[in-house]
Formats: sequence, structure tokens, C-alpha cells
Amino acid sequence: MNLPEIPQNSSRREMRKALIRLRMEMHRQEIRHESQQLLQPLQRMRGLGQSWQAGLGIKHAPLWGVAAVTLLGFFTGKGAKGGGVSSLTRIVRLGTTLVPLIKLVMQGSSRKN
Repeated sequence: MNLPEIPQNSSRREMRKALIRLRMEMHRQEIRHESQQLLQPLQRMRGLGQSWQAGLGIKHAPLWGVAAVTLLGFFTGKGAKGGGVSSLTRIVRLGTTLVPLIKLVMQGSSRKN
């Protein structure tokens, strides 16, 4: 905290100015502290996500997340009422949606070996 300089022989006016500066600095410090406390859970979640990805060695984690959401959508979705979407059609759609992901995984595993 930067404390303002207070001269020894100061008038009442200078003392009031110094007091106001001190109050403003304290207020800035309080705001900074409160904002850090509010952002702490977000920073913790960011760190957790990064350490989780690094710890498991997961490459392309956002792509895996999209694949998981797609799978859940296909398996838990009701399908169109009266649209005649059969389970075979849904599986074909799932396969064509996941082909790029499967190719990426296959390329990554062949590079490791």
C-alpha cells in the first residue's frame, strides 16, 4: 500500500487531503481483495482442468468433450416423433459424426508406437 507523505508542519487542509488519500487507497485495496476472492473459484477450476488434462495425458480434450456430448445426445435422445428415425439411422449418423475423431485417435496412437 502506497502511503502518502505527510509533512510535519501541515495545515488542516493538507491533513484532510492526506486522510482522503488514505481512505481511497484502503478502498482500492478492499476492492482488489474482494475481486480476488470472487475470482478464486474460477482460477481453481481453470487450474484443475489444466492439471487434469496434463495428468491423464489427454490430447485434444475439447474434441473429446464434444464427442462425449454427441454420444450422450445420440443415446439419450428421443428422436423425431413421426419422423421415422430408426436406431440404425441413428447409429450411422453417430458413426459419420465420429469418423474425424476416430481418425485423430488412430493417428495419435500410431505416432506413439
